Amino acid sequence: MTAAGTRPVPLTPSHSTPHQPAHRFALPRPAPYRPEDTSTMTTTLPDETLLLDTADDTACLRAAVRFVREHDSAALLPLLLPGLDGPDLQALAGHCRFAHAGVLLFPPDADGLRTRLADCELAADTPSHPSVVVRERLALRHRRDPAELDVQILRPQVHGSTGERRAVEVFALTVPPYSDLEPIAAHERTCRHEAHLAFEIEHPEPLALRGLCAILARHGARPDGGGYNPHEDGTVLYFTLPADAACDYRRLELYARGDHRDTLAAHLDRPGHDGQPAETLLRLLTGAWTTQALATFARLGLPDVMDTGTARRTEDLARLTGSHPRSLAVLLRHLAMLGAVTRCPDREEDGFRLTGLGALLRADAPGSMRPLALMYGGPFYRSFGGLDHAVRTGRPAFDHLFGENHFDHFARDPELAALFDLSMAASSRMFEPLPAHPVITAASQAPSGATVVDVAGGNGELLGRILTAHPRLHGVLLERPHAVEAARRLLDTAGCGVRCDYRVGDFADVPPGGDVYVLSRVLHDWDDDRCREILRHCVRAMPDHADLLVVERLLPVDGSPSLATAWDLHMLCNVGGRERRADHYARLFADAGLRLVGHRPLPLDAHVLHARRAGAPDPGAGRS
Repeated sequence: MTAAGTRPVPLTPSHSTPHQPAHRFALPRPAPYRPEDTSTMTTTLPDETLLLDTADDTACLRAAVRFVREHDSAALLPLLLPGLDGPDLQALAGHCRFAHAGVLLFPPDADGLRTRLADCELAADTPSHPSVVVRERLALRHRRDPAELDVQILRPQVHGSTGERRAVEVFALTVPPYSDLEPIAAHERTCRHEAHLAFEIEHPEPLALRGLCAILARHGARPDGGGYNPHEDGTVLYFTLPADAACDYRRLELYARGDHRDTLAAHLDRPGHDGQPAETLLRLLTGAWTTQALATFARLGLPDVMDTGTARRTEDLARLTGSHPRSLAVLLRHLAMLGAVTRCPDREEDGFRLTGLGALLRADAPGSMRPLALMYGGPFYRSFGGLDHAVRTGRPAFDHLFGENHFDHFARDPELAALFDLSMAASSRMFEPLPAHPVITAASQAPSGATVVDVAGGNGELLGRILTAHPRLHGVLLERPHAVEAARRLLDTAGCGVRCDYRVGDFADVPPGGDVYVLSRVLHDWDDDRCREILRHCVRAMPDHADLLVVERLLPVDGSPSLATAWDLHMLCNVGGRERRADHYARLFADAGLRLVGHRPLPLDAHVLHARRAGAPDPGAGRS
């Protein structure tokens, strides 16, 4: 994401070398101002530089529009990374689409911004939303409170030379005339810290994202910050381009839709990043505070009495939640640092409003993650205090702490059992692509109809998605008694309960005769011997033509950061199970009389593995 404009004026070709392209794209530059320290500073400039230069903003914006229209990924990448060619160029160009050039503007108000857009033949009514990343960078650079900086982001569309859809990414810091923000505007116009070129990753799987970062690093790009924006659910990774790049843009952005904060953390901790090891370790050591802050946020019901559009005073929130006002203010300030709420100061006192991230903890939010917060900040938080026991003995800390395994413990407490099932459903985003899996789609097109059997299907969240997407399918859900009742209510509400049968039982009771069997987040709860037993129960129930879909997180083969690695520790501590690699699952399948046909990625680092009976015919191309 970025800032000041870019005027792509090719200079006259000179004597070029293989590592120095002949053309360089230059930016229009105002008169130079060079403070002694531009990294972290309080901006003070001569009075004559405080005049807002509307023409300068418009010229930068117009130059960026031209640049975006004239360039494409394959031609632009070698100019930004001299020496880039062969497989590395193919990998970057194949996964990354040139998406936009960024500019940081300083309009006096919303009308001023619309005027600048219209002057550059851009849509003046382009919607905007708050920019978290650039606001924080500006606040750090100029030693200002982020709440003082109203930075909006908008992306008016621009068409490339062959008609492809791109954009100019406009960051707008509102700077009223004669305000104390004018020095910031003058400094940023001169130094253009936020100017960048952005490439959007077409399929941002974690492993591919880390691989692209590694290619950039090999060719001289250095990590230069980044962030996660909850308002648009997107992750940005900034890089400083090498000094011999044939372009006056000095920064490159990779943009990946979704939450990739594990990759972001590795990016920020790369050698050369400004962070110090002691500071990084301190943030890690205080991670437990974050867990409890979010869990307390949910327990108090704060998200349910807050709004994303309107700020509430701390005193009002304390009264609504039965909290101590000053103590609540301390919690809210920490939550603001986490991005769960936003501080909105007024003339009298601070107020806070909910962010999109914090809204996920509302009890009535679609896909609410409140149950996860209560579980991870409740019984699982307590059991992680005994992690050393699990590491020393190989036995779950949960069993050691509570005197029984977590399945039996939850079964004896209906309220806790219901919370556990809801917490499993809270990760339902990983299920979103599953109804479109070729195995499910093929079953839905069977002339005589087909049945999907969800083994240990919890409250029916996944089965409900499948049946809703495919009205010709029928379902069977096998679960414990309390879970069956919860699933019945959910599927009836979804309007597909009449197409579902419910069976109370254990893995030995897998219903026979289905066309597709589903094991979602089941096998990771168990050791290898128990997994083989569960799989054999499925095989005995499966007709020769049936398919088995297994949803699990897969450990990466290269040891790269992954949610699966964290959940492997969670399984060790709380259940006694484990996460596995794909080849490990393939061996378990083979031991049970199955063969792994293939696997596909799902959100949240999950995968769906497709298996069939070992002697069954191939299901056909594309159904893996």
